[in-house]
Amino acid sequence: MSPIDPSIGPDRAREVFRAELAEVRTDAELQALRTRWVGRKGSWVAAFMEALATATPEQKKPVGRGANELKKEVEAAIAERETALASTKRPPNAVDITLPGRTPVLGHRHPLSLIRDEVIEIFTRLGYQVLEGPEVEDDYHNFEALNMPAEHPARDMQDTLYLTRPMPAFAPDGASAGQARRSHAPQPRTLLRTHTSAMQIRHMEKHDPPVRLVAIGPVYRRDNLDLTHTPMFHQVEGLVVGKGITLADLKGTLTAMAEALFPSTRAEGARSGQAADFIRFRPSFFPYTEPSAEVDIRCIKCKGSGCAMCKKTGWIEILGSGMVHPAVFEAVGYDADEVTGFAFGMGVERVALLKWGVEDIRLFYENDLRFLEQFGL
Repeated sequence: MSPIDPSIGPDRAREVFRAELAEVRTDAELQALRTRWVGRKGSWVAAFMEALATATPEQKKPVGRGANELKKEVEAAIAERETALASTKRPPNAVDITLPGRTPVLGHRHPLSLIRDEVIEIFTRLGYQVLEGPEVEDDYHNFEALNMPAEHPARDMQDTLYLTRPMPAFAPDGASAGQARRSHAPQPRTLLRTHTSAMQIRHMEKHDPPVRLVAIGPVYRRDNLDLTHTPMFHQVEGLVVGKGITLADLKGTLTAMAEALFPSTRAEGARSGQAADFIRFRPSFFPYTEPSAEVDIRCIKCKGSGCAMCKKTGWIEILGSGMVHPAVFEAVGYDADEVTGFAFGMGVERVALLKWGVEDIRLFYENDLRFLEQFGL
């Protein structure tokens, strides 16, 4: 941009103006050009008018005429360019079709849904039936039929969310063989289920053996929300009943499930010569199974060497299991002398915490996209 110099004369200034006008692309640039050339102060035309005061009488006439002509030409050229710019403007709210399209934001599967579907796929492949059921249960199916007497700690108000007002009794679709054989009438549904085992009872009441199923869904406990506890979480519980079912069947099933859920840990054990020690069973107690066992896998983090995550033991508990107690078979009308079975249960959140190394269970429920976008589609 040339400095304002009236000494070059109107004709040379006109060439400078045309060169600067050719560079104008926007309204802001055009307004700046107008101010520079025809503004009241500090412009080219104003500079020519100020030069008239010191011009000789012979110079005043041509300089004055040239300044006026320059002003008219500048104003006309600016008005013409202003019209041209206006014609190229998009109308209000118009869509610029020359812009690249916006990439759609793809959603992500929730990590708990991924684990749930993975577990279902494993057991469907093994020939299991998948069940879901009511989240509000009656006392009989949730506790009594599972060999939990009234004084059992699991029935304490500190553990169970009881309803203030009992709901109407659950009315099954037709009486089952099990219901006909037992004298207990279903009690009103008065609590949020504490486990999905109630679906096992309901299924056995309506179906004779053999049985092979997994029940999956949310359950509720009176727990405070912290790093590892939440009052609502998800469980997967399995049940197999038939003739000749043994503890070996239980161990083989759970070993296959653990290897499918944690393939990297299983592979690491194979490389280190500890493949046989990938999973272990420890004696335990559950009122609805006898004998009972808790199942551990090699620590996901330290691979068994001992760390804070596994409390220096090298093992992490993932589920509880055992052979079905004869009292449970009696409650549903099965003959414990004819059939045996095994059952197991584990938390979906527990598996997710271990599988992905998440340290706070609350992250699964806070809907933070920065966390959820780390998982699959």
